[in-house]
Order: sequence, then C-alpha cells, then structure tokens
Amino acid sequence: MVKLPKINIPLVKRFQPESVPEGPDKSLAAGMVTVQDIIAPAAIEVDFDYLKIGEKFYRTLFVAGYPRFVSANWLAPLINFNSSLDVSIFIYPVESKEILSDMKRKIAEMEATIESDIKRGKVIDPNVQVALDDALNLQEQLAKGAEKFYQFGLYVTISSDSIEQLNQLTKEVSSTLGALLIISKPATLQMEDGFKTTSPTCLDKLMITRNMDTTSLATTFPFTSSELTANSGILYGLNEHNGSLIIFDRFSLENANEVVLGKSGSGKSFLVKLEALRSLMFGTDVIIVDPEEEYKSLSDSVGGDYISFAFGSDTHINPFDLSGSGEEAENELQLKIGFTLARLLKIMVETKSAEEDAILHNALELTYKQKGITYDPATHRNEPPLLEDLYRTLIGMETQIAQNLALRLEKFVKGSFGGVFNQRSTVNLNNSFTVFSFKNLEDQMRSLAIFIIMDYVWSQIKRKMKRRILIVDEGWYLMKNQNSAEFLWGFAKRARKYYLGLTTITQDIEDFLATDLGKTIVTNSSIQMLMKQSPAAIDKVAQIFYLSEGEKSLLLSANVGQGLFFAGSSHVAIQVVASPEEHELITSKPEELIAAKKQREKEASSAPEQA
Repeated sequence: MVKLPKINIPLVKRFQPESVPEGPDKSLAAGMVTVQDIIAPAAIEVDFDYLKIGEKFYRTLFVAGYPRFVSANWLAPLINFNSSLDVSIFIYPVESKEILSDMKRKIAEMEATIESDIKRGKVIDPNVQVALDDALNLQEQLAKGAEKFYQFGLYVTISSDSIEQLNQLTKEVSSTLGALLIISKPATLQMEDGFKTTSPTCLDKLMITRNMDTTSLATTFPFTSSELTANSGILYGLNEHNGSLIIFDRFSLENANEVVLGKSGSGKSFLVKLEALRSLMFGTDVIIVDPEEEYKSLSDSVGGDYISFAFGSDTHINPFDLSGSGEEAENELQLKIGFTLARLLKIMVETKSAEEDAILHNALELTYKQKGITYDPATHRNEPPLLEDLYRTLIGMETQIAQNLALRLEKFVKGSFGGVFNQRSTVNLNNSFTVFSFKNLEDQMRSLAIFIIMDYVWSQIKRKMKRRILIVDEGWYLMKNQNSAEFLWGFAKRARKYYLGLTTITQDIEDFLATDLGKTIVTNSSIQMLMKQSPAAIDKVAQIFYLSEGEKSLLLSANVGQGLFFAGSSHVAIQVVASPEEHELITSKPEELIAAKKQREKEASSAPEQA
C-alpha cells in the first residue's frame, strides 16, 4: 500500500509541452487534396459536455481527486473495463532543487497556520497537519535523492453510438473510478481539448495534474494484469503481451471447468490434447469423449484405454447403473430417475405431455423396485435393471399411454439399437487416461451416446474421489436438445463437488451460445479459451465476453494456436507452444499424419533387411 502525498505543488507553465503547428501547409498548390481532407470526418459537433464526430459520440473525463492510499495495479479496473476506453496518462518530471524551494515555502505557510491556530486556542485543521507531515517526509526523501517529483495527469475518453449509451457508460466509468475513491469530472466546455488530449498526439490540452513521487507513480502502471504465471500448474503457452509463460492450475479457481471456443482449424483440439498430456504427467486422470477418433494416437502413446462404441461392438454402458457410493446427503436414485433418466427417455421416446412424463417416472421407480433398489442408499449396490426391464414394466401397466411409450421405446430394446443401449456395462475407469469414441454411430445416435457416456462417468467418479478432467469434444451435440443441454449444465454445476474439471469444446459457437444454458455453461467456467473466430460469430462472442475492438481484431486475424486465455478476472493473448515430441503425439493435421504413417511404414519395412 502506497500513500499519496497530501501536499499539492502547482504545475507552472514551464512544464507545458511545445504545441504542434496547426493549419494546412501553405505551400500546397491550390486545389490539391491533403491527407487531412481524406481522413477527416464529414462533420464535427462540439457540445458543452460531449463531442460528435461523424456518427460517434465522445465524452472526456479528467481525474480531479485521488485516494489517500493506493496499491500496485490500482488502475487495473479501468484498463479491464467492459467497454473500449481511450486512456491517457501524462507524466511531467520536475527538477528536485526547484521543487524543494517551493516546498520550503509551503511548509513554512502550513507551520505558520498551525501555530496561529494554537495561539488562538482553535483546533488544528487535520488536513493541514496531514499535508505538513507529508511535505516534511517528501522533503527529506527528495533531499536524499531517494524519491523524485512528478506531475501526473489522467484522462479518459468514452465513445458510443448514441447519446443515451454514452450517458450510461459515463455513469459506469464514474462508478468504477468512484469504487477506487477516484473523483472524475467531465471536461465541460473543453470537450474538444479533452478529445485531443486522449488522442495519440502526446499533447495535454487540459493540464489538470496532481503531484506524485516516484513510489506513487510506479503504482499507476497497470501492466501486472497481463501476467498469468503461478507457482504451480501446467504450461498453457506464451503470453503474447510480454513473452512470459502462462502457467496455471485450473483447480486453484472456484471451479475447474473450462470452455474452448473457436472455428474449425483454429487449434482447439491441439490445445486440449496438450493440456490433457501435461495434466496426466502431473497426476491428473483424464477422461475424453471423442466423436471423431482424434485422440486415439495420443491414447495409444500414453497407454490409455480407447473405448469405441458402435453397432455390434462388445463395448456397452448400461444407463441404469448406480455408483453404489451410499451417500446419504444426495440420494442417487432420486437424481438418477428425476434428472438423468427422465431427460434421456424424453430424448428417446419424445414425451409430449405431463401425463406421459408422470407415467415414465412411475415406471422407472417400479423397474428399480423390481430389482430390489429403493430410495434407501443401502440398496443401491444391487444389480441395476436394463432398458428392456423398463420396456416390460410399461407393457405391464396396461394403459394406452404406457403402451404407446413402450412402442416408441421398442427400437432401443430390440434390434441393432438394443445392442448399444440394452446391455450390461462392460467398461471401467481404472486407467488414468480413458477415451470414449463413437465415430461409427449415426448422427441421430451421437447425442444419446454422449449423454449416456457422461452419465456413466458421473456415476463412476462418485465411487472414488480423485483429481480428474473430463473433456467433451463437440459439445454442441448436447446443445441440440433442451434435455441434453440441461444435463450438461447440471453436470458443470456439480463437477466441482467431486474434484472434477469439465472441458467443453465446440466449433459451432453460434448454436452453443444461442441458448441461455449454453451462455450459463460458458460464464460459469473459470477458464475460457477463445481461438480464431469467424466474422459471423465474432459479434456474439464479443457480447458474451465483453471484448474490446482490439481483442475482436486479434481473434479475427489470429493464426493457428493463437487466442485469448481467460482465467478468473484476468485474460491475456496466448500462443500455444509444444515441444517437437509433444507435437508429434497430438497433431491432427492430415498432411502430418500421412507423413508420420509413411515414416513408420518405411521404418517397419527396413527393419527385416537390417535384421
């Protein structure tokens, strides 16, 4: 915490920078078009409290009052404001010998004031006493050469498309500064000078300053917000702002959830594979839902389990499985029936009325009861039912609605669909790196497969708590349906309780963010990665993440592996980097995969000859 000196030494004319000559060049031939003619707006309207240039409105604020104490990076809330601002800081160094003579006079005046008050029997003005103490301390530091003296000016220009929005933004900026105990005022009747002051011309037309010493001035540089280096965690990439390393532990935040948004080919999978590989090295279990077999080579390289779902496969998951953890606080069967199976069956049989939902709920309770499983947690270790048991229960209820539900459920019990959804579970999560793939399933079955896989993972992680990451690639599959979207949302909310971090990846950003549930999943993820965006989606992304114009431009022009890394309240531009060995393991570029395959074949064919 740094104390700003109370004493005010006025800035005299000698610190005024030389002005730049104005007016057109007289040597130009008559009728010649100048650069000013080309870049100048159609019209400029100067009002007493705003400036209108073309179709944009501008208002400049100057800082008139500062807090008594400040800490490092105290201007970060202004720099990280949710709208674009033009901020100008002017620093004028002052010769110490000149300021010492002024301070000597000021100190004498304040001492005389205090002495006069004492003689008259008046109470000493505390403001004068504080200013005197600060002046004496600063005088000592200046005389020793430990501090130097400066004059400091801070100005902010706000821009907007309408006067109403400009007024609202002005209130928000003033409130943000007010929370820092900074008093800001509009440059009334000096808006033109205010606009010039915050333009990149290095001219201070307002000259409203406050004295500061070296220590106080150092705290005004808001660059520490660009650092995202922690003492623990994994390396995500390089900080594009200053070249530092971005090392972060996602489990150190309020939740360990992460979303990765970007267009196809922007480097999303590369980033997530790199994070998974490095997390695995530090003892974190990794579970991946892989719709396109992108993670097979990585799984094979680290000795993971690669589980593929397809028609005729011997890999199965029973959606009726329970964890058997026996937790009293959270009745698992109640959540299984009311939250998971109710949503899964709505997708399967497409219930259309509350009566159908009620019958399904009753049938689920009866199906579990027939296996000896009730709401008593002690019974949850019994063998769970199958989908065909629910089918038989619905047929046995002998009502027309139940018969119709059974008819719609029949295709998932018999035939090829039954081979996928109506079997005992044959998989486990004993390996520290597990990948679930369903590339060979039809599109209409994929959302069901993701749903069932994630529910199975949920039931398994409750049996033994340990540090895990669940990666759901192409999460927009679950956002297609309201029930599966609600399931993903609920999963993200409860993951923290079981030491689990959910990573959601999607390239279909507009569909993912089109629903309130999608926005909630994004905003409730402590880590957010934005890779290269398409022009069609950038406005939606900018609205959700409060991006500035510069950040929008960065995402539109980003190269592969570049983007923005959000962690809590901080965010920086990132360049994802990998070692050659890591790159070989995780690349998904077709040309590199083909080249690697040819190299392996060449090495295999040359091996017998060498033998």
